[in-house]
Amino acid sequence: MTEPRHAYGWFTRSVERYGDSRVALEVAGHSLTYRGLGALAEGYAAQILARTGPAPRRIGLLAGRTPSAYAGYLAILRAGATVVPLNPEHPASRTASIVDAAGLDLVLTDTPGAASGLGVTELPLDPASAPDVPPVDASAVPDPGPEAVAYIIFTSGSTGAPKGVPVLHRNLSAYLTSMAERYDVGPDSRMSAAFDLTFDGSVHDLFVAWAAGATLVVPSAAQLLSPVATVNNLRLTHWFSVPSLISFAERLGTLKPDSMPTLRWSVFGGEALPLRSARAWHAAAPGSTIEVLYGPTELTVSCTAYRLPDDPADWPATPNGTTPIGRCHPGTEHLILDEDDLPADTGELLVRGPQRFPGYLDPADDAGRFHPPVPGEGDGEDKQAGADHWYRTGDRVALRDGVLVHLGRTDHQIKVRGHRIEPGEVAAVLRELTGVREAYVLAVPDVHGTPELHAAVSGGDCDPQRLFAELADRLPPYLRPRRISVLDSLPLNANGKIDHRALLTELSPAR
Repeated sequence: MTEPRHAYGWFTRSVERYGDSRVALEVAGHSLTYRGLGALAEGYAAQILARTGPAPRRIGLLAGRTPSAYAGYLAILRAGATVVPLNPEHPASRTASIVDAAGLDLVLTDTPGAASGLGVTELPLDPASAPDVPPVDASAVPDPGPEAVAYIIFTSGSTGAPKGVPVLHRNLSAYLTSMAERYDVGPDSRMSAAFDLTFDGSVHDLFVAWAAGATLVVPSAAQLLSPVATVNNLRLTHWFSVPSLISFAERLGTLKPDSMPTLRWSVFGGEALPLRSARAWHAAAPGSTIEVLYGPTELTVSCTAYRLPDDPADWPATPNGTTPIGRCHPGTEHLILDEDDLPADTGELLVRGPQRFPGYLDPADDAGRFHPPVPGEGDGEDKQAGADHWYRTGDRVALRDGVLVHLGRTDHQIKVRGHRIEPGEVAAVLRELTGVREAYVLAVPDVHGTPELHAAVSGGDCDPQRLFAELADRLPPYLRPRRISVLDSLPLNANGKIDHRALLTELSPAR
């Protein structure tokens, strides 16, 4: 069967197959069949085109966990435009910087007035009061084609500003061709939508479900803090989240043997999955197969996978106690380079293939992120971000028994509850605040071993409460430190640089 050439086609194929016989979306007590969700998306697309004309370029989606958010996502694709998700919980100043960087034509929102002050036209989405506009004329909306950009996710940037990652329709189609049938998803499946739309794990949620005629079930933010109750109350068959949510379940004392009987598949990504946590989840859902997905946003959601054997006695042992990240998806290949950029079994992971994005929204961010073909596999001509170039992930891995094991980072980037964070971005914002002379940000394990963002600052007038308040106006919640420690000066190592290890000891909760 020929696969769709663009993202919306994966959804419309299921609309044609299932119509009103299957539910496509459940959220906040509302259910929409495939035909119903398709009709809502078509209506919103008509409103978009009435505002923008026949060729919209990039459209923001400032919406939360509502039916309009998911229909709006589809509507932007239906209109032939690029989706730029925006988070309603993020500070207006950060959202404005993304709106400006993306050059948006329009912002869709499920909360009238939410986009005021962003310098772009707002289109409120309300399924109960849709204006009377002509339906979308399919012949008037050009097929975006596989080389068009499907969505842009903005990630933390080391320079102090978020950077845009454009993903093409062909990148997403390559991913879905590998993943849409991987988890036995079908019309009787109920898949979780644990990720916010600004997190690229949501792309997996939406299109793996909708490509197979499954029901996408959207928990509230509060429900996500009680994973076991959520799985049972929503009768989920497929779960996909960051591993950190396992810790929430453990702390609640709800992760008991056989406590999640409906689960058939449990997929984790966004950060390393400790084998200890995997064992606890397996005991609670023994009928569920556990798989780990790994991959940065630049490689379209995930590029490798590792499936744990059904019997925990057969699970591997790894140097750091985390589940391997496995092997590359079909069509995608990896390369490991040591510190001298020579092929090795341990070193930085590089990946290329049809899922690799073409380059950052700002070409300046491409510097150092792409590596030409290694000697012997091509002429090595350095065509920046050429199709044969490798993407440098910045992740350290080792190849053990034919599978990849994640060993950490080659730089200072960290993951906190699945969010990719450049500590330099947070430190740069801190240094802009009144009274701060020096700032350093790092991940410090809490008493449960879960990493949390901490900051150390020095200066003449560093009141932590004031700094917290000012950061709330500048950074989204996941980028704000849980603690700010004020020191007379930041410790330096023998090379005159800030001593990371000394600070880690200083900020450890064991002190």
